[in-house]
Amino acid sequence: MFSATYAYSALPVSEEDFRHKALAWADQFPHVAYYNPNAISYPHQGFAHLLAVSSRPAVSLNASEAFQSLRQTLQGEHPLLCGFLTYDLKNQIEKLVSQHPDHVGFSPILFFAPEFYIYFHETGLTAYASTDRIDRILGEIMAASVTPAFVPENIQVRQRVSQEEYAVQVARIREHITEGDVYELNYCMEFYAEDALVQPLPLYMALSAASPTPFSGYLKCQDTYLLCASPERFLKKEGRQLISQPIKGTIRRGHTPEEDAQLQHQLRHNEKELAENMMIVDLVRNDLSRSCATGSVRVEEMFGIYGFRQVSQMISTVTGQLRPDLDLVDALLGAFPMGSMTGAPKISAMQLIEELEVTKRGLYAGAMGFITPDNNCDFNVVIRSIQYNARTRYLSFMVGSAITYDSDPEQEYAECLLKAQAILKVLGQE
Repeated sequence: MFSATYAYSALPVSEEDFRHKALAWADQFPHVAYYNPNAISYPHQGFAHLLAVSSRPAVSLNASEAFQSLRQTLQGEHPLLCGFLTYDLKNQIEKLVSQHPDHVGFSPILFFAPEFYIYFHETGLTAYASTDRIDRILGEIMAASVTPAFVPENIQVRQRVSQEEYAVQVARIREHITEGDVYELNYCMEFYAEDALVQPLPLYMALSAASPTPFSGYLKCQDTYLLCASPERFLKKEGRQLISQPIKGTIRRGHTPEEDAQLQHQLRHNEKELAENMMIVDLVRNDLSRSCATGSVRVEEMFGIYGFRQVSQMISTVTGQLRPDLDLVDALLGAFPMGSMTGAPKISAMQLIEELEVTKRGLYAGAMGFITPDNNCDFNVVIRSIQYNARTRYLSFMVGSAITYDSDPEQEYAECLLKAQAILKVLGQE
């Protein structure tokens, strides 16, 4: 790849204006990936700030043997790869099924090798291109017209599960907990709109502005789009170190600094939330132990409280050292999907999720991220995100919460609506 570095001070427009122009220019390509940490301070940092595009077909991967196919790709020399893993790849890791309808239609797995990409740094940017034409591309970017803000109209968002049905399902989950099938289950429900005509990039920009997060992203794969405002990291690999940061525990932000501090203190000392977080930390420790050296897995931070625009979250950080005889795919196989989106025990929880939920999760609860040429990676957990199929005009987003025996259906339902707040707002539903 050819590369060139430019200081923001050398650009004829501001850093923000350049990024907006770069995104508008990028959106003409069939494959686009944008990763935005929103300058949010986060343990082990958020996403690298990266924009990547390609006009070429995606990497050839066998979707029915996704992980083996990905391993073959990663064992040879390869460029930067951008893409995703859908939640339903769980069926290739364990003896599980996904039989519910999928109205969005993302491929089970997809990665593309960018022809051009930009890393945005603190004081400048570094551009990479497959041909020696970086200056020409930057000229095209400077000439791009930024798409004006888009306000959706005539979109009718419906719930796939009513509040009454939600309460019934929570009661069923509590019965399964009583019977010892699980002790925590992440139950999710879909919000959707049919015949929804939206402009995905401006809608993503509105969502990112309304809910800035450290693992925000925009993904275009032909006619399917992901508009992601995720606060959660699934897995980061740096050399031999693996980092996973499960979220369990949510509370609204306060209207004043005093109220906010009081609410965060309440979250930090809520026995139910602490128990939920502890359960998932134990699950993630076990997941990482499958690929990490004996004794290397440790909890770096337990019950950390972090504030985002709409909510404060309880986040823990688990790290480990990948065994020298194993690779990135082994780490993914051991940890996917993220335990915070399943429950525990993990396999039993995923079996019950299939029984209780009515929509195929698809990319929701899966992972969006990138893999570097030296097989380091960073993947988020796809939550707080809109999925959209431009061909069918089907728009979807899902929200959920962890159900334990002590869960109150009304409180859990209110938590789901709180998590949906930013998306509903940008869709003009509030």
